[in-house]
Amino acid sequence: MKNFKKLTFAALLASSLSLSGCGYNTLQAQDEQVTASWSEVVNQYQRRADLVPNLVAVVQRYAEHEREVFTQVASARAAAGTVQITPETLNDPNAMKQYQEAQAQMTGALSRLMAISERYPDLKADAMFQDLQAQLEGTENRITVARQRYIQDVQGYNTTVRQFPTNLTAMVFGMDPKANFTVENERQISTAPTVNFDNGSAAGASGTATGTNTGTATSGQ
Repeated sequence: MKNFKKLTFAALLASSLSLSGCGYNTLQAQDEQVTASWSEVVNQYQRRADLVPNLVAVVQRYAEHEREVFTQVASARAAAGTVQITPETLNDPNAMKQYQEAQAQMTGALSRLMAISERYPDLKADAMFQDLQAQLEGTENRITVARQRYIQDVQGYNTTVRQFPTNLTAMVFGMDPKANFTVENERQISTAPTVNFDNGSAAGASGTATGTNTGTATSGQ
């Protein structure tokens, strides 16, 4: 019985050392970090979406006839809410593309909504509007930071997945490269959208974006 326990322990130890040596533990840790980073991206986009109803309500009090903009914001928010990426679907580039496009539409719609304040001095001076504008600015900054962190974590994970010998381990355990963000202008990654529109126009860091290397969109931040 003692010999059996010793053999079992030795087998488990050998298995553990083997997995560690082939990079499985590293892959697993990086995979979990990518999932955590993606969750933060989603949380910040959701926080932005949650600000929309109050923003629209305040702007409507001063600019009720700007119905086209309100409709665009409502449509963009609804569209963004229907495109979701789960940890299980982070490997599909089409899903990431759809998600980015939906969030880019939301960014554009919010830019037009905030630009309305330039035509309505009373709205621009409204304390609640100023507070919501500050919250939106902070949220856009957090979105940028979360996106940067996700990009870095995915790059690290994908490098490990593709490098020898960990690529063999990834192949055995079905660990595929994950989707990443790409934008037309790389400076957009490090610059948050401007929501304090002194000239009535918006510069969006999330601007028109296209999806990337590798997540399935499910109709459901």
